Amino acid sequence: MAGLTVVTGGGRGIGAAIVRRLSADGGRVVFSYRADTAAAHALAAETGAIAVRAEASDPGDVDRLFDTAAELGALTGAVANAGTTSPVGTLVELDVRDLRRVVDVNVVGALLCARRAARDLREGGALVAISSAAATLGSPGEYVHYAASKAAVDAMVVGLAKELGPRGVRVNAVAAGTVRTDIHRVSGVPDRPDRVAAAIPLGRPGEPEEIAAAVAWLLSPEASFTTGAVLRSAGGL
Repeated sequence: MAGLTVVTGGGRGIGAAIVRRLSADGGRVVFSYRADTAAAHALAAETGAIAVRAEASDPGDVDRLFDTAAELGALTGAVANAGTTSPVGTLVELDVRDLRRVVDVNVVGALLCARRAARDLREGGALVAISSAAATLGSPGEYVHYAASKAAVDAMVVGLAKELGPRGVRVNAVAAGTVRTDIHRVSGVPDRPDRVAAAIPLGRPGEPEEIAAAVAWLLSPEASFTTGAVLRSAGGL
């Protein structure tokens, strides 16, 4: 798919799969990463994408990311993918520092990406946010705060789709289920995808490439009449 797309948090996991998919489809991609410079540069060399070190919750960094893309031409798509979690546990056990970090990245970061994308995208453009099935499942005993942050992303998508619709700009989300990525290492349960597989109707966790495929569709002209949607890709949960 041709076009120019910004992807936040594109250095690993679902974000890296999105960068690979959009690049393979013929698009130009500028992506941000936070810490793993070696992995980001390797991905850039592999795909021809441009890597920009940026903190998703920092307004200046977000503007610098989009400014880098603007040097290449008109923006056609944006993916608010950057996200994080914290060690699993009940809400009463949650460290407030972890709470603030999750809200800063997952909510403030998504809003900052959407805010700048709303300025830069023109008619025919599209924004996709990465949400989670946790937004409706609640994730009790694991990460209620993470689920709440993704519910905020869903609300942003519904409202912004109505706000930008008259301009011909579409806004959607992909609500991912349990996917094999490094985020589970951050939660302290690196083997969580396999642990919960039996509870997933399809009997397995998802792969990053499957989420990337949903994102690619929502960015494409094939989804031209789809906006304000939260596309669930969670294996039946």
